[in-house]
Amino acid sequence: MAMTESFAEAAAEATPEVAAVVAPPVVLPDPQIDKQGRAYATGKRKDAVARVWIKPGAGRVIVNGRELDQYFTRPTWRLILNQPFHIAGRVDQYDVFCTVKGGGLSGQAGAVRHGISKALTYYEPALRAPLKKEGFLTRDPRVVERKKYGRRKARRSFQFSKR
Repeated sequence: MAMTESFAEAAAEATPEVAAVVAPPVVLPDPQIDKQGRAYATGKRKDAVARVWIKPGAGRVIVNGRELDQYFTRPTWRLILNQPFHIAGRVDQYDVFCTVKGGGLSGQAGAVRHGISKALTYYEPALRAPLKKEGFLTRDPRVVERKKYGRRKARRSFQFSKR
């Protein structure tokens, strides 16, 4: 009980100069931009791997040489892709060029979102906090479970017959 009182007294006696010394300023890393003015990042989800380049522009998104609407036909996939820009408040400010391999379209959309989020943090390090808070910088670790021997699928066993 005496310890909590001493901490309270010390906090009350602290001057603003001491408080400023206790909380050091946040130092952001330098942007990682190549010679063409682009930021590059790799995004992954399930079996899909996306290589993403972003640069300032009008908001065009090109995936595997095709426009966004032609490659990701479902509105849900396009919504997933644009989430990092909405959270960061950078809608239609960056052009995105990416190549995606592996997995299905849902996994590919998640991989591109992961790559866009990482590339945004490389281009503007100040955007790391809001994107991290939403969980866009974390790679989704869920993958397909492997098939086990003696079973029909990963967990499904053969049909049991008593007679």
